[in-house]
Amino acid sequence: QVPLVESGGGLVQPGGSLRLSCAPSRIIGGIYVMGWYRQAPGKQRELVARITSGRGTDYVDSVKGRFTISTDNGKNTVYLQMNSLKPEDTAVYYCNFVALGAITYWGKGTLVTVSS
Repeated sequence: QVPLVESGGGLVQPGGSLRLSCAPSRIIGGIYVMGWYRQAPGKQRELVARITSGRGTDYVDSVKGRFTISTDNGKNTVYLQMNSLKPEDTAVYYCNFVALGAITYWGKGTLVTVSS
């Protein structure tokens, strides 16, 4: 499995913005899903946003209208633009790809902390 690498996390005040990026260490073929998960302290990991080829974009209800997922397929790159951040958005954010054959790829995570 090829590792994915996330970047862009950090500390931000409520109402602020961050943009996360994710790309593999080398090019991966056959990717049809790119997405972001997050895991808050003491909580279960949840799907935040994803793009599926031919089927569009999905978001968890709590981030609709605030987060935007986008991709650059030619570079195997996925982004998560996070606006109007709230303390409850604090979590480790993980990048996830799914390729043909149901092969999955994960990043190690990047920490987003929303606090005043």
